[in-house]
Amino acid sequence: MSFLLEIVRLGLRNLALHKLRSILTSLGIILGVAAVIVVVSIGEGNKQAALREITALGATNIIVRSQKPPESSSASAMNSFLVSYGLQRVDLRRLQEALPDVKRLVPLKAVGSEIRRRNERTVSQVFGTTPELKDVANVRVRPGGRYLIDGDLEAVSPVAVIGSEVADAFYPLEDPVGKDLRIDNQVFTVIGVLQPVGLAGGAGAALVGRDLNKDVHIPFTTSEQQFGDTVVRRSSGSFSGEEVEVGEIYVQAKTTEEVIGLAARMSRILELTHPDMRDVQLIVPLELLENARRTMLVWNIMLVSIAAISLLVGGIGIMNIMLASVVERTREIGIRRALGATRAHIVAQFLVETGSISTLGGVLGIGFGVGISLGIGPVVPWLLSWPAFRGLVDGDIVLEPVITAWSIVVSFLVAALVGLVFGVYPALVASRKDPIEALRHD
Repeated sequence: MSFLLEIVRLGLRNLALHKLRSILTSLGIILGVAAVIVVVSIGEGNKQAALREITALGATNIIVRSQKPPESSSASAMNSFLVSYGLQRVDLRRLQEALPDVKRLVPLKAVGSEIRRRNERTVSQVFGTTPELKDVANVRVRPGGRYLIDGDLEAVSPVAVIGSEVADAFYPLEDPVGKDLRIDNQVFTVIGVLQPVGLAGGAGAALVGRDLNKDVHIPFTTSEQQFGDTVVRRSSGSFSGEEVEVGEIYVQAKTTEEVIGLAARMSRILELTHPDMRDVQLIVPLELLENARRTMLVWNIMLVSIAAISLLVGGIGIMNIMLASVVERTREIGIRRALGATRAHIVAQFLVETGSISTLGGVLGIGFGVGISLGIGPVVPWLLSWPAFRGLVDGDIVLEPVITAWSIVVSFLVAALVGLVFGVYPALVASRKDPIEALRHD
């Protein structure tokens, strides 16, 4: 044990004699370890954010949405004022009859052309729906209000539940509950305000096709009786009409195991009235969730592989410096051999030095990588706010790095291993020098 400690002491002393060279030698390891930690933390943060947004849609949910087919936007189609497409009431009835075992089946119907209150107005994002949407879409109502109930549907009540952004825009300094809101020429009473939904502007909102915080929900029966199926929208001085009987249908399975099979059954039912599925879109968040996990895994592997190249370059740098060190210390090697040191002793001394360099680089790299990961979240948006960088990207960039323990442990172990592996060859070269020739070296 005392001999081993002496070897370690000699190795560390030799490194201390050339501090700057030791630090520069370990620079490749430092950058490699830091790169692995930063890359993995950014990738893990993005993965968790994407999975969180997709999961918020409900892993047991299946969304069927009406979408305007491509030919509806062609020049010939634009000559017609009214475009009819999407889900029909017969589709809703067939799904209700063919899927009695589902947990919930909720229709949505888009109505109205604009929402108004006094001088404030915005494009309509009003949907007639049923009370079950609250649980299916995982939305919550602010205290002091309520969501739709079965009594509202039975009485065809002119009541509305508004999103958080609608409330902030139309009722900035007052409680919206009990106040009036106009949808086209119809007057509705606000009975509740939805709490802010984290999907706004994110991947989840893109999947649903809108910002959920701008939604207005009214009873499904009220939407059918007061608005019908035709929606007239004004855009750039022109008018266009769309006839859609049912805008969306949310179907909630009892378990995640039933989702894929249920989606296949729904697809076969919809193909009866929509053979090419050009005006209907079927969204299965569970499939998106699994695809996102696989994509992020492949992405992480690729990024870590790229970062690992830095560790390889660092190892090559260590071997290069140690080979130069062997030449510089040839006389020292000869003296040690003459005093009784064996080849194993020489190998051990050089491996201690390379291992110490790589270990030091690993520790510094961990600190460097963790520091960058913690600081990159607020720093990148701040830099992009500078006038010189404005316009480089569309929208806001939100980074939420998540530092993982495995990236720190693996990168450190790989760094230490790289130092030892690339230190073997210089150590063997040093141990094989002839003692007599080494003593004659100047």
